[in-house]
Amino acid sequence: MKAFLILEDGTVFNGTSIGSTREIISEIVFNTSMTGYLEVLTDPSYAGQAVTMTYPLIGNYGVCYKDMESLKAWPDGYIVRELSRMPSNFRNEDPIQKFLIDNDIPGIAGVDTRALTKILREKGTMNGMITTNENYNLDEILPKIKAYKVEGVVKKVTCTEKKVLKGDGPKVALYDFGAKNNIARSLNERGCEVTIYPAETPAEEVLKTNPDGIMLSNGPGDPKECVTEIAEIKKLYDSNVPIFAICLGHQLMALATGADTHKLKYGHRGANHPVKDLRTGKVYISSQNHGYVVDETTLDEKIAKPAFENVNDKTNEGLEYVGKNIFTVQFHPEACAGPQDTAYLFDRFMDMMKEA
Repeated sequence: MKAFLILEDGTVFNGTSIGSTREIISEIVFNTSMTGYLEVLTDPSYAGQAVTMTYPLIGNYGVCYKDMESLKAWPDGYIVRELSRMPSNFRNEDPIQKFLIDNDIPGIAGVDTRALTKILREKGTMNGMITTNENYNLDEILPKIKAYKVEGVVKKVTCTEKKVLKGDGPKVALYDFGAKNNIARSLNERGCEVTIYPAETPAEEVLKTNPDGIMLSNGPGDPKECVTEIAEIKKLYDSNVPIFAICLGHQLMALATGADTHKLKYGHRGANHPVKDLRTGKVYISSQNHGYVVDETTLDEKIAKPAFENVNDKTNEGLEYVGKNIFTVQFHPEACAGPQDTAYLFDRFMDMMKEA
């Protein structure tokens, strides 16, 4: 079946329908990872977006359900150059086509994804429609595409009730703004008892349990939309509990302490982004998925100082908070899929909790 990707600037890509055949309008973003497509599809940070994979062949090792980063797929749509229909891997359980159908994810194959990526890099992230309707009318649908906004996505992806991963070590409270499974797993493997809380859980409810540490997770959307969460994080900041934050959690902590954030032209999404530790000068390769960034020019030096920077564009990749047991990073030290270079940050968090 034919399918079409229509961008808000009027550009149209022709291809073949994959997965669900329902029509969607979403924000079109691109990911440069060569592997880890299942982890991308199950990353809650992609809620409200349709993902373009720049690597030309997707699905060649099939689907292994143990690799899922959440219980379901979250992107609105999926855009690929070529979809492998004969996966080969000893862990393979299903072809990716079946996974897309089972999760009702519409997609399009046969697209020149590198040409599409060039457009998004030159013009910036934009909205688009995936449709199988051959009789589409651009004059009618372009206003609808342009009007789309990514809204309410943290409430969509967060857990509905708290859950506990048992451990015999420090007690960690994990705020779920769209947390990837490997964040809780990385803590649990280090012995932590991890209690996962819904995004809008009052700070008082968490603090009264006397946690040894608090983790603020990744998540989707514009951080400034999370007004309730920001207010609660300010209370967590005012406590003396050690805090480690990743991605959206990093942005929310910055907003809670008076800094600002802004949207990047086309974001950082992939498993090959270099970040520099400003304390040591050492560069690490990181996994990233974000469209917003903390504006360093708005930081109060008495509150926080830059700890990491992106080697490519010099944007902020992490903060250390002055006089507080708090550090935050924009990238993913739990890295699924991606390099394990920065997993040591979980060990730093463990040391911080022991010292406290």
